[in-house]
Amino acid sequence: MEDVTISQRRAIGAKIRKEVLGASHTQNTTPNIFDATFLEYTEDVCWGNIWNREGLSRKTRSMLNLAMLASLGRWHEFEVHTRGAVNNGVTEEEIAEVVLQAGMYAGIPVAAEGLRRAKAVVLELKAKAAAA
Repeated sequence: MEDVTISQRRAIGAKIRKEVLGASHTQNTTPNIFDATFLEYTEDVCWGNIWNREGLSRKTRSMLNLAMLASLGRWHEFEVHTRGAVNNGVTEEEIAEVVLQAGMYAGIPVAAEGLRRAKAVVLELKAKAAAA
């Protein structure tokens, strides 16, 4: 990765974040010090650095995120990244396999909750697509 300034990396991160998570998720209508501070950090370090690396595809990164977030029981972020995974081309079958894999090592309740939440997100996305 070439040398870039922090502001350039944050701009790249903002673009990647919007592409992965979608415009509706990334629009912040009322920024405050807490949201702005966290957003600066994640757009720089997470989206502008890690997600911008060439070593893994966005699809692979999305699948890894789902496994880790499910294993950690971070369900809000799991749902956010399920939407991102769909945007990155991860199929329903692949999402289910990733959640089962995580459940094998993190516990059956993780698989059960992950599958429930992934199903709800996918159904929500399908309903929105049908209404559009």
